[in-house]
Amino acid sequence: MQDIPVIDFDTLGRAATRQSLDQACRDWGVFYLDGHTLDRELARRMFAAMHGFFAQPVALKQTVERTASNPWGFYDRELTKNVRDWKEIFDVGPDITTDGLPGARAQWPDETRAVEMRGFRETLQAYSAACEQVALRVLHAISANLGMPARYLDGCFDATQTSFLRLNHYPACANPAPADTPGIPASGHLGIHHHTDSGALTVLLQDGQAGLQVLQGEHWHLVQPRENALLVNIGDIVQVWSNDRYRAPLHRVLANATAARYSAPYFYNPSYTTVYAPLPGACDAANPPRYRPIHWGEFRAARAAGDYADYGEEVQISRYRVEGASGTDSFVDMGCTLGK
Repeated sequence: MQDIPVIDFDTLGRAATRQSLDQACRDWGVFYLDGHTLDRELARRMFAAMHGFFAQPVALKQTVERTASNPWGFYDRELTKNVRDWKEIFDVGPDITTDGLPGARAQWPDETRAVEMRGFRETLQAYSAACEQVALRVLHAISANLGMPARYLDGCFDATQTSFLRLNHYPACANPAPADTPGIPASGHLGIHHHTDSGALTVLLQDGQAGLQVLQGEHWHLVQPRENALLVNIGDIVQVWSNDRYRAPLHRVLANATAARYSAPYFYNPSYTTVYAPLPGACDAANPPRYRPIHWGEFRAARAAGDYADYGEEVQISRYRVEGASGTDSFVDMGCTLGK
């Protein structure tokens, strides 16, 4: 089986690199990004921040615990596909509220409580800003590949954008699910169950412990960390913008019996008021729009509620598919195989 493609960030403006990016998005929906602008010292500080925060007593972490109305903060009972994941997280996002997320406020732990926590907020904010610049440049290349001006989508990611940073800690698990489990395991645990990301792009920093799997065809492909590279995957929004030319990849994280794993995904998301639909450059008479317009704020609120507690079927972009449109989204394609 082929390995995940590698894209050179420094040459994204060149036609040959954009062609490689287009192929990667069509074949995998995920790729390594070499030559990026993320400072290695900042990456080192990020790992130190993750280790420092998750090593704190539960009582301290619970002082910044998320709630049903506020998606930002610490949480150790998150659901994916209505099943509890084997992980704990810390999310920090913008203080931007809507009717669906009226209490969205960033929460920060008290850095004076432990020496390991000093500089925590500064590090996370600097890292988020660096990831935003990486994601924006990748988005420009994707927009051009979809027949639009490179900066056509910039207005969706203005000062009211809803991008957020997550810290993941996957503790060692005494009962991990087998790596070849096709879907929701009958026994054992997964770090995160299979899903696609609901936003536009995800920029992932991960340690050297392999655990992420991406569905390629009918097989789960274990992603081996690549030194000094970021991993980028497209989300549901880009799938809709591309009118299914690009598919948001199904992915999940294995639990490990002996080793913990740390990662930091940055979810590049538009403003809550963004309404997204297939781009004009991705449609023509032979390939009409396959999705109805989707309001991001409403979609994001529904997904956040499903992550927090079991509120029934997890919202998917398939709900917005135009009746009679050819093809299905990646989750529906694998519905039977994955046991949904």
